[in-house]
Amino acid sequence: MSLAPTATPDTPVATKLESLLNLQRLDSQLDEIKRVRGDLPEEVRDLEDEIAGYETRVKKFDEEVGNLTQNVQARRTSIKEAEALIKRYEDQQTNVRNNREYEAISKEVELQRLEMQIAEKKIREAQYHIDLKSTEVAGTKQRLAERKKDLDNKKGELNALMAESEADEKTILQRRTAAVQGVPARELQAYTRLRDNMRNGLAVVTVRRDACGGCFNTVPPQRQADIAAKKKIIVCEHCGRILADVDQAA
Repeated sequence: MSLAPTATPDTPVATKLESLLNLQRLDSQLDEIKRVRGDLPEEVRDLEDEIAGYETRVKKFDEEVGNLTQNVQARRTSIKEAEALIKRYEDQQTNVRNNREYEAISKEVELQRLEMQIAEKKIREAQYHIDLKSTEVAGTKQRLAERKKDLDNKKGELNALMAESEADEKTILQRRTAAVQGVPARELQAYTRLRDNMRNGLAVVTVRRDACGGCFNTVPPQRQADIAAKKKIIVCEHCGRILADVDQAA
């Protein structure tokens, strides 16, 4: 649960700057922990998404094969029914009274044989698609198994790295929660926006060797004096970062 900052706009500028600098140090430590993990978290997420896609595809293939198999079974049933009808018609032909009845039964027999031919053709087509999809699903299942293995390996690596830094990360996060309380809401919002816009996550820096600690552009002596005085919040005219202090030892 996030807590609202206890600092107010009336908090002295020097205190605000020190709080912002402290918050930046803690966030930089967290950034370093994440940097050590590298691309592993993103790789794990990508693999999970890829696996979900394969699983959806396999499910769809299985449903399609199931529908085709049912179709084949229905066609085979219709063939058996046609065979039974043909046998019955042929039995009836032995008891016909005239050529007219014989020809009528012969037409029914011919119709049933035609139905059988159509059903057999449909069965061959369905079986072709079943074989085709079975080959596709076999390949997909193989890739799925490989990706699951990759995911297990990546998760193992990530969990190992997280276990190494878990205690430190928890401590830093607790300190960060406390540090946020010292930053007024307006300054905290500006800090967060700056961090999101900076590739290295540095929103608050100090002046070192007469240069901005973020973009390394030169900071004029008079501006350094204003920064060191901490009477107002000053930002770098080149990168927009907050210049919290001047490192005299640099």
